[in-house]
Amino acid sequence: MKKNQILWSIIVFLSLCSCASQVNTHLHEKSSQMKISDNWEIFPNSVCTQSGSEVSSSSFYVESAIVATVPTTVLNAQVQNGIYKDIYFGDNMTKIPEEDYQQAWWYRKVFTLDNMHEAFELQFDGINYKANIWLNGKLLADTTSVNNAFKQYRYNIGSALVKGENILAVQVFPPKAGDFSIGFVDWNPSPPDQNMGIFRPVYLNQIDKVQIAEPYIESVFEEGNYKVSEEIISMKLKNYDDQKVEGIVNLKFLGQTINKEVSIAANETIKVIFHPSEFHELTIDNPQLWWPHTIGEPVLHDLRISFSSGAQTIANHDMKFGIREVKDYYNEDGHRGFMINGEKISIRGAGWVDNMTLDNTHEYDEVQLQYVKDMNMNTIRLEGFWGKDEHLYQRCDELGILIMVGWSCHWEWENYLGKVCDEKYGGILSDEDVSLMAGAWKDQILWLRNHPSIMSWFSGSDCIPLPKLEKLYFETFKEYDTSRVYLSSAKEWKSGEVESGVKMRGPYAYVPPVYWYADTLYGGAFGFNTETGPGAQVPPIESIRKMIPAKDLWPINEMWDFHCGRNEFNTLSRYTKALNERYGEAKSVEEYARKAQLLNYELMRPMFEAFSVNRYEATGVIQWMLNSAWPEMYWQLYDSYLLPNAAYFATKKAGEPIQAIYNYEDEGVYMVNDKLEDEANMVLDIRVYNIESKLILHEILGVNIYANSAQKLYDLSGLKEKTGTYFVDLRVSREDEDIAQNFYWLSTQEDLLDYEAKVPNWYYHTPSKQYSDFLLLNTLPSSKMEQSMVSEIQGNEMVYNITLKNLNSNISFFIEMMMKDQETGETILPVYWEDNYVSLLPHEKRFLEARIPLSLVEGKNIDLIALPYNSAK
Repeated sequence: MKKNQILWSIIVFLSLCSCASQVNTHLHEKSSQMKISDNWEIFPNSVCTQSGSEVSSSSFYVESAIVATVPTTVLNAQVQNGIYKDIYFGDNMTKIPEEDYQQAWWYRKVFTLDNMHEAFELQFDGINYKANIWLNGKLLADTTSVNNAFKQYRYNIGSALVKGENILAVQVFPPKAGDFSIGFVDWNPSPPDQNMGIFRPVYLNQIDKVQIAEPYIESVFEEGNYKVSEEIISMKLKNYDDQKVEGIVNLKFLGQTINKEVSIAANETIKVIFHPSEFHELTIDNPQLWWPHTIGEPVLHDLRISFSSGAQTIANHDMKFGIREVKDYYNEDGHRGFMINGEKISIRGAGWVDNMTLDNTHEYDEVQLQYVKDMNMNTIRLEGFWGKDEHLYQRCDELGILIMVGWSCHWEWENYLGKVCDEKYGGILSDEDVSLMAGAWKDQILWLRNHPSIMSWFSGSDCIPLPKLEKLYFETFKEYDTSRVYLSSAKEWKSGEVESGVKMRGPYAYVPPVYWYADTLYGGAFGFNTETGPGAQVPPIESIRKMIPAKDLWPINEMWDFHCGRNEFNTLSRYTKALNERYGEAKSVEEYARKAQLLNYELMRPMFEAFSVNRYEATGVIQWMLNSAWPEMYWQLYDSYLLPNAAYFATKKAGEPIQAIYNYEDEGVYMVNDKLEDEANMVLDIRVYNIESKLILHEILGVNIYANSAQKLYDLSGLKEKTGTYFVDLRVSREDEDIAQNFYWLSTQEDLLDYEAKVPNWYYHTPSKQYSDFLLLNTLPSSKMEQSMVSEIQGNEMVYNITLKNLNSNISFFIEMMMKDQETGETILPVYWEDNYVSLLPHEKRFLEARIPLSLVEGKNIDLIALPYNSAK
């Protein structure tokens, strides 16, 4: 199945499901706002000799224009029109001529107005990079002011509009070296068009005299008291009339209604503030708070702002808001941590990126965010202000997923930005650039500040802002947003008198499980690691075959490298060496992909577990990355086809709210409670098996554990009768309730890190001088397993109740499960598995659940494929 076929299936599902109303809910809805999206004509400057005045006239015609929906980049529009096909397959991307995008491209739209209003505002939320904007033959703005991807633009166009047909023409110029554009750093190749185009929505705002603009609501709490909140609500009122307007601003929220009389002079803009000192209704007793989904409910409330003059309501603005407080703290070692509503939270997250051609649909992103929640993660980090509209942020509000958002390091390195960068301050250095990017920062803050999911702003990634630039950032915060944490960098810099308190020390490439517990210098489980991870995550064989041509599938070659990262990350050599040393050299692409899932799981789980066990010496970790911008082998918990690899399920396992964890350094068994309530009267069942599946230890312990804590309960160091490879099975229960299960495969041959090794230009990567040996896994007896599946419809999902039974007296190891269409053999996506890559003890029966959108499986015969690692060869 091609990627677009998968996405079409997902689109069909989401258009039918009950959550569709949530998917399409905007933070603010304006009945007077028209989205200008369909039937844009797009064509290169080379086929057009006419001026902008002529292009925006009714007499203009160009035969070679393609028709597209905005927002879209130029390349995405060409792909949607079939000009380029399968651009992510093999090295097809390299065959697209880059010179076609070293010129301006026109975006032309004809639209009709049936009703004329007092005023009209044309709104552009994102143009990459510079542009000239024409309307009905008149120049509205040129490249001297339309000059950055992250600035937003609004124009009073009443005098240029006519009743009936109107023509808008935007001449878009591509980013050039030195421009602060959209970038993918070393994550993947740059798209040939450099994402030029109108990449965020265009709106026509229809205004009757007065417009409500820049609404903002902020929750304030007395120190430590979350039983009472004070809400401060503000907005700007713009009078587009030549006469003074008097009227009433009305607020409706939480069953309350309050109003304030105002007077707005002709063509004036005023700021109106509703404060608790003036309105007692803004003091809320026992407020329903917004929480991350892992520790509470992400409660959202409705606010309606309206302005009326005389008996007529002439402006409305609807929005949702969350009542919450985000604060930071520093632990005894000076490492920064975060608190939500007064509670420390162990951050578990990963780095988000949009697709390479910025073609993310709401439906595609919905699945990704459901994956985030399913993996028990509470945070995503956006290195760059991603999202072609507000949908990503709105859904994080609704789902209870925290967001860390800010500028990208793409502008902090000369080889990416294309001009000289300072080692400390990056590439925003000149007065002109400082002014430009301070304006872009302000626009992004104003655009997103009402989203409770956003917990922090990063003004830098690998660097910190120039002091005079940071001063302007602070002025923006003071005026527009004081409700969240500011970080000058994702790296351990000192900005002024303030330490960033976070670290960015890799490793980004292979490290063994023990690293996360043992390392005290670099990326190990201490402090807040803003981006880290064990390197590549090779996907299952289905996805490899979709991206790599058959002739290049085996052995690994330059085509595989092309589908890795860039620079030092354009190879699987470190990953493959570890795979060979630990599990044995693969003889085929199928064997490599299968062993890769073992490695993915084994390496990812302990990273998240170590940060959880070491709370709050370790305050949080961001896996680099969550997803990929295109089909590749690197930095992903699921691939761009939306197929999870085993690291997805390792992450999910590591994030379970109550669980038992094996510590690879001290060989202890730890209990972790991620909840905000104490847990009591539980039972911990510890079993250890040797490679012959002989039980060599069995202990049962009673367990009580405090809220939001970790505790060591048992020591496995000194265990006798271990074979070279052995297994540890940990289970937590309470009476008849199974709470958690964790299964480890371990080796008596230790992983040894080589801290003395010098890796050029990569001080934070710690290579291995000895690898654990799991070759005995290849000698496991073939597993005989019985499986059954019963399905039932629950709402808009088909729920599958699966039974797996191990018929052997040996362990059935690392069972990979997929759902397949019986007719086509294609893997069904998405599937939300209760668990995957599970292992069954001798003669064990396991019950699991899998959920699939009903529209993907209705009327189809679905097969469960459950394949143990030790299946019949």
